[in-house]
Amino acid sequence: MTGKTLGATCVLIQYKRLPTMSMKNNLSSKIKLDRIPRRYFDPQGEIELASLTREENIYTRVFETMDEGSTYIAGKIAGTITRAIAGKGHCTLALSTGTSLRPIYSGLVRMCRENKVSFKDVTVFTLGEYFPLSAGMPRIVDRLQEMLLAHVDIKPENVLTINTPASKDDVYRVCKEYEDTIGQHGGIDLTVCEIGAAGEIAFNGPGTQPTSLCRLVLLDNSFRHDIAGDYKCEEAPATALTLGIGNIYASRRIIGVAWGENRAGIILKTVERLPCSNVPASLLQGHPHVRIVTDLPAAEELTRISHPWKVTSCEWDNKLIRRAIVWLCDNTAKPILKLTDKDYNEWGLGELLAIFGSAYNVNIKVFNELQHTITGWPGGKPEADDTCRPERALPYPKRIIVFSPHPDDDVISMGGTLQRLVSQGHDVHVAYQTSGNIAVSDEDTVRYMMLIDGIAAHFGFDTPVYRKKSREIHRYISHKTAGEVTDSPDLRYIKTMIRRGEARIACGYIGVNPQNIHFLNLPFYETGTIKKGDLTEKDVRIVMELVQTVKPHQIFVAGDLADPHGTHRICADAVFAAIDEIKDEEWMKECRIWMYRGAWAEWEIDHIEMAVPISPEELRSKRISILKHQSQMENAPFLGDDDRLFWQRAEERNRATANLYCRLGLASYEAMEAFVEYHPIRE
Repeated sequence: MTGKTLGATCVLIQYKRLPTMSMKNNLSSKIKLDRIPRRYFDPQGEIELASLTREENIYTRVFETMDEGSTYIAGKIAGTITRAIAGKGHCTLALSTGTSLRPIYSGLVRMCRENKVSFKDVTVFTLGEYFPLSAGMPRIVDRLQEMLLAHVDIKPENVLTINTPASKDDVYRVCKEYEDTIGQHGGIDLTVCEIGAAGEIAFNGPGTQPTSLCRLVLLDNSFRHDIAGDYKCEEAPATALTLGIGNIYASRRIIGVAWGENRAGIILKTVERLPCSNVPASLLQGHPHVRIVTDLPAAEELTRISHPWKVTSCEWDNKLIRRAIVWLCDNTAKPILKLTDKDYNEWGLGELLAIFGSAYNVNIKVFNELQHTITGWPGGKPEADDTCRPERALPYPKRIIVFSPHPDDDVISMGGTLQRLVSQGHDVHVAYQTSGNIAVSDEDTVRYMMLIDGIAAHFGFDTPVYRKKSREIHRYISHKTAGEVTDSPDLRYIKTMIRRGEARIACGYIGVNPQNIHFLNLPFYETGTIKKGDLTEKDVRIVMELVQTVKPHQIFVAGDLADPHGTHRICADAVFAAIDEIKDEEWMKECRIWMYRGAWAEWEIDHIEMAVPISPEELRSKRISILKHQSQMENAPFLGDDDRLFWQRAEERNRATANLYCRLGLASYEAMEAFVEYHPIRE
């Protein structure tokens, strides 16, 4: 391996004659912070099922993995087809095309090729279609063809979608004709739909009424963002035609699908809360043949998974005990050490009294565990007894790498801890995994270009070559259409330099050695569009090269497993895959890996293994370091639906963590940053 350069510019690697890696590129999906007994999510027998699911208003099947759940759903679809054809000679399906359905459709394709199911007598309706359609615009029916229909033995005339070439004046007629066509086929035997992050099904978003029928809907920003990324299109449709909740409810059977931690909150509302138009999927409650299918991460907030003591006797471990006691404190408005035997009995936790003998014994156990997570020395305190500390005292000082997916996640997510590590004398490296250039607005880029143009003229480097480049960049920006997300290579370079400069300033403010700032520019990100590539061996090798060069005693990595943008998760997988390749090297056995979370969520307290207090002054310094990233303030394109700026999100999250510790009766701090240790997976 040659061409390696470490320092404030980047890590550059030339890939020549490298041994093949047995790369595991999805290790983040294998992280299991909870040990969930199988009987909680896969109960055996009707009595246990009824007990565990008594809080649930929709029949819900939970599988350990997405693959297991997808196999189950594919089997259910195949079974429906077989029964319907045997009974009446044909089957009618209504299908959508969310990414959650891709492994299900892959399973159906395999079954068709193995002659386990046939689509010859199947009619498929799409649940919706984009409107209006023009050249180059995405089509639901095309995506369904690509995912499923082109690979099975369905007749082309049996694939039906809404007639979108119509004008807006004809929308009512077109929608009514679509409903009539469904009726002429005898209605829908089975609808299979993805449950979205806000509980949407098909294009029925929050506010949809239970009686809604086929109609024209306006797509919100989250819909359009997903469409642009999924279809790699420059401008996503603004409207679509969709079957309504009433149409879907009229199906004989319905399967709703949700995978992943970022669906957990909406699955709780869908399954256990009262039906509400703000959560369209919950309106399916009451249907005689509806089932929701999820994996464990998507089901983690259901009562039987998150609070099993409310519905069954538990298999108690330390994390579940901690979660139960924190829940009890919330319900009684008491700190841990004031909980009584009566509190435990009144709130259904008498089982813990039988195990530990008294409330005091449980209280002191959990209090001490939480107390021992708190440390002002995230790199370990030298010459101190580290028996009950989250980090070991030696070696000191430590070599540390902080991996940051974008050039600001380090300060947003763990800026206070980063300051502590630097001020306490550790050799801290910060590695920015992606350029983050797509998150710089064109407006900010124009402002910087005007500055450079003025400087070039004043200092005399406005050469013909420079002026030509400048004109091209200005022209490219001025000719971009609304919603266009593709950038030219030169424009991407300018945006990359903007983000690098801001990262260097923020690191300099904290005190990170300039030679310890690394810009990795992982190739999966450098597509010039919102849609990113897949993680490859080249990405992993760049990370692995840095780790092997520094040989750190600590690694900090973003653990946003429910990352709303996807980049954080890919970056985590790059680090975990690199670690997996070198985990058996002797020095690596002494390296600890800590996962932090970003601006959207914090670790649940039952998982926190290290909590770093932040003083008011340190919190103010953290805010200043975040504000050094000026391009990511008000004009950042991807702040999302949360109106708070990044520094506001971070401060409120850090204060909430400190307040939780305080409410439980521990020390009162201004703010806290929390971490969970990652242990390399050994299979």
